[in-house]
Amino acid sequence: MTAYIIRRLLLIIPTLFGIILINFLVIQAAPGGPIEQLISRYTGTGVEATARVSGSDQTEIIGNRQSTNGSTLTSKYRGAQGLDPAFLRELEIMYGFDKPAHKRFLKMLGDYIRFDFGESFFRNQRVVDLVLEKLPVSISLGLWTTLLIYTISIPLGILKAIRDGSRFDFWSSSVVVVGNAIPSFLFAILLIVIFAGGRYLDWFPLRGLTSSGWEDFGYLQRVVDYFWHLALPIFSMVIGGFAGLTLLTKNSFLEEINKQYVITARAKGLTEYRVLIGHVFRNAMLIVIAGFPSAFVSILFTGALLTEIIFSLDGLGLLGFEAVVNRDYPVMFASLYFFTLLGLVMQLIGDLTYTIIDPRIDFESREV
Repeated sequence: MTAYIIRRLLLIIPTLFGIILINFLVIQAAPGGPIEQLISRYTGTGVEATARVSGSDQTEIIGNRQSTNGSTLTSKYRGAQGLDPAFLRELEIMYGFDKPAHKRFLKMLGDYIRFDFGESFFRNQRVVDLVLEKLPVSISLGLWTTLLIYTISIPLGILKAIRDGSRFDFWSSSVVVVGNAIPSFLFAILLIVIFAGGRYLDWFPLRGLTSSGWEDFGYLQRVVDYFWHLALPIFSMVIGGFAGLTLLTKNSFLEEINKQYVITARAKGLTEYRVLIGHVFRNAMLIVIAGFPSAFVSILFTGALLTEIIFSLDGLGLLGFEAVVNRDYPVMFASLYFFTLLGLVMQLIGDLTYTIIDPRIDFESREV
């Protein structure tokens, strides 16, 4: 197993390099870079997402920079006609675009190897500080949502498989279908209308993870306040995410229950409990439990954007969205680097989870 782990860790290096390279090339070809974004803010044509970004140091450097002779100058940047070329050159130097693309890419790789992610173009903060600032929101949403989804879906899927075709299976399937049909963000809006002062009840807050003065609360009051703020966001994400895992669990159990070794175990006189727990559970749960690490990463970094926006939770999803819209390259590539690295490590952890659930699995005999 040690040799397999080492091979997988070494494979992370070229995989990560390839992902970063492909995305770097795509971003270079995309229109509307950070210089265009800054020019659009100056000229008043920037989109609303750009206006939401805090920090004004970059805009302050833009003065009345018109062409010295008043003529219209052509530029490779959209919206820059009439601006002084020397000023545009200053912007290129400030953002590092005075260097060729390959030199910028190599410098970025060198910095990322040292985990130096630089500073945001538009927020005047180090990228690491930005990520650490937003991380508690995304960790809270991702962790509790994933735990609740697994806690609900696995027992429910097992019961549905055992009682396949019964009334319980029928009615629970109706709930699963409804949960699968309603997007989590629509369910979030419904929860706000009913429980957060939208129209009926005003039981839950709509902003942040904690109330003002949270630092002065007692320990138990802090815990209650924390989950009070998270109740609606997490509930909306659980409703939208438990359906698929429930059906996967049920189908995995049904497939195992109908196999020959289960029939043989029953013929030997084993109790139904020992057959299900001692034989079926371990085999049926391989694909379900081993997928926990990747499911957590998926919910943590990709599944909460609309939830964060609806409930005014400033997390990594919103940070990444604004970075893409505003072409904030340091935040974009640092987030991509960090999350890709974490995802690859989680895939390895998922493989190792297989061996924990079923020691008969041996990855040493497989080619990576």
